[in-house]
Amino acid sequence: MKREELIQSKEYWLAKLQIDLFNEVQAYMKANNLNRTQFAQKLGVSKGYVSQVLNGDADHRLSKFVELSLAIGLCPNVSFVKIDDLLHRDNPLYHDITLHDVEKSKIG
Repeated sequence: MKREELIQSKEYWLAKLQIDLFNEVQAYMKANNLNRTQFAQKLGVSKGYVSQVLNGDADHRLSKFVELSLAIGLCPNVSFVKIDDLLHRDNPLYHDITLHDVEKSKIG
């Protein structure tokens, strides 16, 4: 699958958000020395729900995503980017041109 197709798939973005949330929850639990049961108690949810989050089995409602983020002391920050702009930034030539332009502006 080409990058262009990948970033236009809902599955890619859902998986990315789940992985990002998983990483943040894992880091929070480790920093606070919490196991799944303790974390579930802190959130007021079942241990099974925490397991779903950590296993990537949960397709969260937006409200639950926000709730989980806030519970670990983070504010969710979602941004929207045009697909063409993202593809343009992914292009290695974009980075070379941008770096060249920055260096050129320092000289000039």
